[in-house]
Amino acid sequence: MSHEFVLLVNGELKTYTNYEDIPEDFDNVIKFAPEISEGPHTHDEHDEISLWNDKLQQLMEKERARSNKNR
Repeated sequence: MSHEFVLLVNGELKTYTNYEDIPEDFDNVIKFAPEISEGPHTHDEHDEISLWNDKLQQLMEKERARSNKNR
């Protein structure tokens, strides 16, 4: 399994497997599915896993900002 991030970009669904490939400008986040290995997890793995929520929140903020700008 690998990461799967599906975004609506200029009205077209685009799938990314690398978070860093997600463009700065997009319409909507459709699917946010980072690969997370089965546990038990080490402390370092827990730290890495917790970063995914921050990354999702960053994308959602960009989505909201774009939505507000287009009103």
